[in-house]
Amino acid sequence: MQKRLNKLIFLVIIFISMMSRVIAKENKNLVNVYLFYSDTCYYCSLERDLWDDLVKKYDNIRVYKYEVSNDENIKLLDEVSELFDTSVTRVPVTIIGEKLYKGFSYEESKARFMAVIEYYSEYGYTDIVGEYIGGIELPSYLISDDRPDIENYIDDYMNYKINIPILGTVNTKNLTLPIVSVLIGLVDGFNPCAMWVLLFLISMLIGIKDRKKMFILGLSFLISSALIYLLLMLAWLNVASLLLSINYIRVIIGIVALLGAFINIFGYIRHKSNNGCSIVSYKKKNKVFSKIRKFVHEKNLLLAISGVIALAISVNIVELACSAGLPVMFVQILSMNNLTFIEEVLYIALYMLFFLLDDIVVFFIAFKTMEVAEFSTKYGKIAKLVEGIILLMIGILLIFRPEWLMFNF
Repeated sequence: MQKRLNKLIFLVIIFISMMSRVIAKENKNLVNVYLFYSDTCYYCSLERDLWDDLVKKYDNIRVYKYEVSNDENIKLLDEVSELFDTSVTRVPVTIIGEKLYKGFSYEESKARFMAVIEYYSEYGYTDIVGEYIGGIELPSYLISDDRPDIENYIDDYMNYKINIPILGTVNTKNLTLPIVSVLIGLVDGFNPCAMWVLLFLISMLIGIKDRKKMFILGLSFLISSALIYLLLMLAWLNVASLLLSINYIRVIIGIVALLGAFINIFGYIRHKSNNGCSIVSYKKKNKVFSKIRKFVHEKNLLLAISGVIALAISVNIVELACSAGLPVMFVQILSMNNLTFIEEVLYIALYMLFFLLDDIVVFFIAFKTMEVAEFSTKYGKIAKLVEGIILLMIGILLIFRPEWLMFNF
């Protein structure tokens, strides 16, 4: 009798345990996902594959997919972006509950999506898109009053935060992109196309022995150079965001990077004795020198500043050609990562800081000593070789392994 009773109790325990699991499984909060994609978009295909895998992992998610070649889906995407008070210029676009994500980076996006699913499954959420569209089953959980902050939850889930002595807690997200910004900006900075103009400008300013005028005109040249370069890169960023979502255009850009690499590398090999910028002829350089002399000796300071600013604009447009696409390729890398506009601007600003570093150092040494610091063109030539190698790597990755250029993970 006792044995039978023990068996019965054991079976009841097993039954209760199984039922509790079934109930828990059934009570998981429904999480709806809305994906806007294009059939011609490489990153969209990667994300669609990811969601196919996540649907197998989570039995409480439903993924609604909208292909944007359909006019109705494009209209829906515009309406949804208005709900989130944002603008959309490219796909993929992913909405999960109260969060909208633009772009896709496999490892980073996978971890982020899983974190959001886990959070909404436990704490509830408002299905903004589902409520707007209508006719879609909505989540059943009420939003928990004591739910944690979702961004902190996501950061903890993705292990972005680490504790460093003295510095304290540091967010490790996007640590690689700053390194890339510094490296490419520094290499691009050692470019003789702008350096020879700055050196001649400084030599002319030293000749008039006017520190105040030297400081104002020199600083005007540096600031103008930074601003025009920044504007050119931001302009290309808007174009790149649209173009890189199309597979064959991404490949074409990769081929352009390879061509730029070969131009730099073979140019270094064949013209080791060549000095300075090869883009600008000696005749054009003499014209620039004449303009610089005119600006420096201009008695009206405002006219002199205007002339120097115009000079900086023209020189830096030429420098983009002299760089053979290095800043353009950097913008390509930024456009491939899931960044906000502010983050993109900050990374370009970091790039610009190190791009101008050698110019700033030369200028302030000259200002302090009233002597022109010697600039050996071998550094410019070495920079050409390094530029070629970097462009070669970027070109190969753009064509064969574009996901490796998604650094924000």
